[in-house]
Amino acid sequence: MTAENHSTATEFILAGLTDLPEVQLPLFFLFLGIYTITMVGNLGMITLIGLNSNLHTPMYYFLSNLSFVDLCYSSVITPKMLGNFVLEKNIISYPGCMTQLYFFLVFVVAESYMLTVMAYDRYVAICNPLLYNVIMSHQVCFLLVAIVYIMGFIGSTIETVLMSKLSYCKFLISHYFCDILPLMKLSCSSTYDIEMVAFFLAGFDIIATSLTILVSYAFILSSILRIRSTEGRSKAFSTCSSHIAAVGLFYGSTAFMYLKPSTASSLAQENVASIFYTTVIPMLNPLIYSLRNKEVKAALQKTLRINMS
Repeated sequence: MTAENHSTATEFILAGLTDLPEVQLPLFFLFLGIYTITMVGNLGMITLIGLNSNLHTPMYYFLSNLSFVDLCYSSVITPKMLGNFVLEKNIISYPGCMTQLYFFLVFVVAESYMLTVMAYDRYVAICNPLLYNVIMSHQVCFLLVAIVYIMGFIGSTIETVLMSKLSYCKFLISHYFCDILPLMKLSCSSTYDIEMVAFFLAGFDIIATSLTILVSYAFILSSILRIRSTEGRSKAFSTCSSHIAAVGLFYGSTAFMYLKPSTASSLAQENVASIFYTTVIPMLNPLIYSLRNKEVKAALQKTLRINMS
């Protein structure tokens, strides 16, 4: 069979997380529960912020966009993954695979830049509180969010176009969704160019965003240490530690997946790492960034009282 015939593949088979029959059903209910919590948490957060005018501030504007990104990129991955647990063969069409890859890359890149924007917002709020409303104007907030999505679409378009030009000799994807690395392993044509592009884009995104976050938090830490009130410092540290923990989890898992030699880890390790940033983190973000916030709790109680009255 020629390379040209390989490039006309019409479908792939997703291997899923495991081929052990006894764990398929438990995993189905586990990830269905995670996905349900993700949808309820993020949709609830978007709705709550939209309904309460006191939450119409830059910080909550970014939070609502983060919830939207989490909701979207979890929805790109999880429903198809659930099919792996109940179907004998989970088949995805070639256009469907490229579409899933495209939107996954859009939202995973957008997630990293949204986290960066949120860190910058906290830097301005803590280090320049008197100028906060001037610096974080409506126009600036809109521009920052627009840049987040633009960066996602640029990187995703480049990588997906390159992936669509590859020829494929095999059709069993050893993964639970269409990702770059598993797809490259099926190619019978040279993947050097796409490997270099993917490594450069992922490296640029991770380094640029993580460096910005680290610098922002360096200034935040310096400002916190100058706070005389022990209670004030404790509250600020608590907020920052939660954010840093979630950021570390996200960047750690993505760096493990994309900034390493292809032989550096097993398939099981790669699956565990990818599960964190495709399913677990979108579920945790509403809890980490919002549900621990007193303003959000107060807004939720107010909304519930209004609906019950």
